[in-house]
Amino acid sequence: MKLLSISAGKVVSLFGDHHPNYQSVASAIHKKSISNLQNPTSVEIGVLGVKGDEQADLSAHGGIEKAIYAYPAEHYAFWNQLLTRETKKLTALEYGAIGENFTIEGLLETEVFVGDILQIGELEFGVVKLREPCFKFNATVGYKGAVKAMLQSGFSGWYLRVLKTGILTAGAQIKLIPGPRELSIAQQNRNLLQSRNQQNLWE
Repeated sequence: MKLLSISAGKVVSLFGDHHPNYQSVASAIHKKSISNLQNPTSVEIGVLGVKGDEQADLSAHGGIEKAIYAYPAEHYAFWNQLLTRETKKLTALEYGAIGENFTIEGLLETEVFVGDILQIGELEFGVVKLREPCFKFNATVGYKGAVKAMLQSGFSGWYLRVLKTGILTAGAQIKLIPGPRELSIAQQNRNLLQSRNQQNLWE
């Protein structure tokens, strides 16, 4: 298991018709890789996440409990194929495009549980919960069905709390230390999908 990329982003305006009540909304979902295997720059990680990273809506993203958003690189093939088909544009997303801070390899939602600890290099992170996608994700990738596709696929990624701060570089090895193992990220995703289907809560 390996950390492939560390990404950060600034708050900018998203434009589009991907939510009935918003034509423009502030977001920092656009992340760019600042450390990767080709350019393994050292990055400072504090209790609020990657140094220089911003969040527009702290009620939904960021803060101590959602300091880092981790996403499996294995899911990028799914998104590239889906978006190419649905938008009729050849899509080749770069790491950070899903809005994640950490793009990782070798660890999926079915294998990660709330309360697990991830040791990445010399740093430690606690698994908090899945990422709940909103209309900003639709706007970012240019497809109104992206939120639903994320939940239906189970490819949500998860949020991390920073337990040990320090310097981190892409290429660092990841070690999973199991917690209570009562609720997996995949199960959280299924629960959320069921709830949204029952209430028809699709943006």
